[in-house]
Amino acid sequence: MHISVVSPVYKAPKILPELVERLERSLSEITDSFEVILVDDGCPWDSWAVIEELSEKNPFIKGIKLSRNFGQHYAITAGLDHAKGDWVVVMDCDLQDQPEEIIKLHQKALEGYEIVFARRVKRMDDLIKKSFSKLFYKIFTYLSGLKQDETIANFGIYSNTVIKHIKHMREPMRAFTPMVRWVGFTTSTVDVKHSERYEGVSTYNFSKLLNLALEISISYSDKPLKLAVKLGVFTSLISLVLATILVYRYMNGSISVIGYTSIIVSICFFSGLIIM
Repeated sequence: MHISVVSPVYKAPKILPELVERLERSLSEITDSFEVILVDDGCPWDSWAVIEELSEKNPFIKGIKLSRNFGQHYAITAGLDHAKGDWVVVMDCDLQDQPEEIIKLHQKALEGYEIVFARRVKRMDDLIKKSFSKLFYKIFTYLSGLKQDETIANFGIYSNTVIKHIKHMREPMRAFTPMVRWVGFTTSTVDVKHSERYEGVSTYNFSKLLNLALEISISYSDKPLKLAVKLGVFTSLISLVLATILVYRYMNGSISVIGYTSIIVSICFFSGLIIM
């Protein structure tokens, strides 16, 4: 059995030696055949030099260097394209996803599950990030029409079958966890300990999370389109009510400005049609 670990790297050169050491120790308890794929997502802090050094010392390390910063989910895709494992683990490099938890994920997978998500029982993030994340998942759940669990992110173990299907999905908008849920297969979760960030700060702010929620929702759901159509219909209906009131006032002589009634009614009605 061969296990692949895919981890996107951004602004984390000091973390990598500790990450690799803990991964080697944990994976060795499962199998002697494993690889760790570190994807440098255009890191400005020269993580690539550290990856090169680690790969020279450890033959199980593979490094992929992207030409610029494309984003976490695109870096994951690059790593998956080169993963050879019967099982593939996807995790962040900041050590909040603890390598030791891979053993529990793998044991659960052996019970007959193709997908095992890591569920963070207690998130060790600051209040602002947790608040942003909670708001992100609420917006995402509403716009996508799918129930999203804020305690589950990318960390998990996935069978080669699942990864093969995800590799065939070449959508320009990449979102790993929604794609995993979309392909189906037997799924389970395992409660894991979430650690404090080893070093540095998260690059995800509210603006980035909101843009991600909107992009994923537009790419994977037609609910935003349906909401726009409903808004157009509602606007047109309101304009008909407004037209009735304005025409009545005009007939009573309450409106003396010539053309006011027709202009306002036309603007409201045709704006609704355009939106619809």
